[in-house]
Amino acid sequence: MELLRDLIFDYTLRNVALGSALLGVVSGVLGCFAVLRRQGLLGDALAHAALPGICIAYLLAHAKTQIVLLLGAAVAGWIATILLLQIVRHTRISEDGALGIVLSTFFAFGIVLLTFITKRSDAHQSGLDKFLFGQAAALVAEDVTTMAILGGVALAIVVLLYKEFKLLAFDAAFAASLGFNTNTLSVLLTSLIVIAVVIGLQTVGVVLMAAMLVGPAVAARQWTNRLSAMIVLAALFGALSGLAGALISVSDEGIPTGPMIILSLTAIALFSLLFAPERGLVWDAMRRRMQKAALAD
Repeated sequence: MELLRDLIFDYTLRNVALGSALLGVVSGVLGCFAVLRRQGLLGDALAHAALPGICIAYLLAHAKTQIVLLLGAAVAGWIATILLLQIVRHTRISEDGALGIVLSTFFAFGIVLLTFITKRSDAHQSGLDKFLFGQAAALVAEDVTTMAILGGVALAIVVLLYKEFKLLAFDAAFAASLGFNTNTLSVLLTSLIVIAVVIGLQTVGVVLMAAMLVGPAVAARQWTNRLSAMIVLAALFGALSGLAGALISVSDEGIPTGPMIILSLTAIALFSLLFAPERGLVWDAMRRRMQKAALAD
């Protein structure tokens, strides 16, 4: 009861919980399409690509204004998206190879810029390294509002183009045969994933953001074979992990919120992998034993 009261009335806890839950919903929904398209590493690549954008935005603005840094991250992520698609389309490099190239190159460039910035005698640069692992405790109401607006736009586009994205995820060739511009749809969907990455940078950081995209979708996939149900479950699992991570982290000041969110998500994913009725390993083993027993009889 006391925890519920704190969740409602404590300013910091309320912002962290709301921000983490919002991130879980948005990343869960968009992660479903990334997982179904076998692009689980895409979120990792885009998250790492955002780091140089944050650094360049800071160097240009000379201030750590949140919206400016997030805009820089979004631009860098979008550039990485276009570069990735061009590499796959115009070279013989496979998609996973292109992801590895983009991820490592952008992240290395970001680390170089971050090192350069931290060596400057500029007091305003302090805290930029928090984007590596996130600093959810620093969320304020304005940050949560920004996350809600960006996430709401991304989710609205998913609702409007649900059928098109569904076709793209399951059979891009068939979608192209129906006259859909699959390249444009792919760029748009990846751009939405960039939005999810951007709003998650302050909460879980560059390094852990990929898990927020993949984890809820993987857990939801164990429970259903329908995309609509998978999306709803992924949003629910993402929100639960965000809320659980925030609540657990406030129980001890030494527990970081971002990693705790990922650990909560891992627990949900492991439970789903083991006990989901359709695909769970435990139920699968029980069915096999029952079948062997029936054959023996």
